[in-house]
Amino acid sequence: MSAGALQIARAALAGREAWLVGGAVRDNLLGRTSADLDLIVDGDPGEAARLLARHARESGSPAACFALSEAFGAFRVMARDGSFQFDVEALRGDSLQADLALRDFTVNAIAQPLDEGEPIDPFDGLSDLQAGRLRMVGEHAFADDPLRVLRLARVAVELELEPEPATVLAACKSAPDLDRVAAERIFLELRRIVASSRAPHGLELMGKLGALLHALPEVDALRGVIQSRYHHRDVYGHTVEVLEGVMALQADPAEAVGSEHAAAVAALLDEPLADELTRGDALRWGALLHDAAKPATRAVRAGDGRVTFIGHDVLGAELALEAMARLKASVRLREHVAALVRNHLRLGFLVHEHQPLDRATAFDYLRACEPVEVDVTLLSVCDRLATRGDRAEESIQAHLRLARAMLADALRWREQGQPVPLLRGDELARELDVDPGPCIGQLLEELRKAQYAGDVLTREQAVELVRSRTGRAPTRSDP
Repeated sequence: MSAGALQIARAALAGREAWLVGGAVRDNLLGRTSADLDLIVDGDPGEAARLLARHARESGSPAACFALSEAFGAFRVMARDGSFQFDVEALRGDSLQADLALRDFTVNAIAQPLDEGEPIDPFDGLSDLQAGRLRMVGEHAFADDPLRVLRLARVAVELELEPEPATVLAACKSAPDLDRVAAERIFLELRRIVASSRAPHGLELMGKLGALLHALPEVDALRGVIQSRYHHRDVYGHTVEVLEGVMALQADPAEAVGSEHAAAVAALLDEPLADELTRGDALRWGALLHDAAKPATRAVRAGDGRVTFIGHDVLGAELALEAMARLKASVRLREHVAALVRNHLRLGFLVHEHQPLDRATAFDYLRACEPVEVDVTLLSVCDRLATRGDRAEESIQAHLRLARAMLADALRWREQGQPVPLLRGDELARELDVDPGPCIGQLLEELRKAQYAGDVLTREQAVELVRSRTGRAPTRSDP
């Protein structure tokens, strides 16, 4: 655990009965560094939190102090620079053991006296850690807080622990109770599961527990939805492979997109986006939800019996927006994920166009996909790589060639923006001797497209283009 944060805590609470508990103790035993310390105190937690904030300030690390739940005696002290965080709670029950008995898993029910001393481990959490086992403290664990069903999956994937059978059975019984848990709390656990290095295993474990149905029903519904012969997995299996593709892309972009753009792609995926997620994390959500509407749009074509999912991109964007709204995600994240879903088929449609694509077609693609023009191009690559049915290799290579070419345009578009028209709207209206209106906006869009394609390079050519589009003769003011 963070030596600096621990030093502040010991100085602030010297002479008081206080214990480190939960993740900080567990992570320390696993050799992991943590700057988030959970403390329980035998006394007033609000007073303890204020002492922590004062000592942090005196040590040169200003911190904010606020109540998380005054009713339950929980307070947070957070460094303004984000370097540490204390969560302080009152001792529950009539003893430390009674407090630890109320916790979720044995590996989180280990306490450490703040003034040093041996770990206090009444439920044998140390043995469970050594055995790689995840075990509930007691049968009440999930009934007390059904969110722990999701937390079971999250802790398992983050710490690479295996849930023991009795714990799995108890979690399964409580999974339906997730429906009454606040969406914000569910999203917090889901975010960490999806962002983890073992996210596919997390999904599988959620499915095994019955938690996926209640926390992310859009993904659970994909199981058993059979696709056309061009796919080798059902929709759920395909979705997991697309997620794995995004994860591989985050780890090594060069493998999928080539070395030329690998550094730029890596930098983009590492950018913070919203809700404490990077663009790479958000791309994982796009992978999870990109085919969410396939169950609702599945049909079998009468002529040849081919399975189709017509319109699943458009309906899928609506479902993604609804799912992210239900989870109380930020508006920015909702719209970002929905845009990924809405546009994930666009590049694949262009594979059948004459190659290389003309510049006007590239403009239409980038304009339609903005502001996810780079992200959705990457998603389409992962989607294509996870589609390995009939004629897969030929289709994959054609898609990769197009994607790598479009990626250069998309990265440039994102850096420079779309072309600025050679004529402003008011100038255009004056040239055409018309009042400003929707038609001016449409003409400006055509002008941007022509500029991007290289068909218009000067103001004079721009004037000539808009006149040819409208059939307008020169105005009297023209020279």
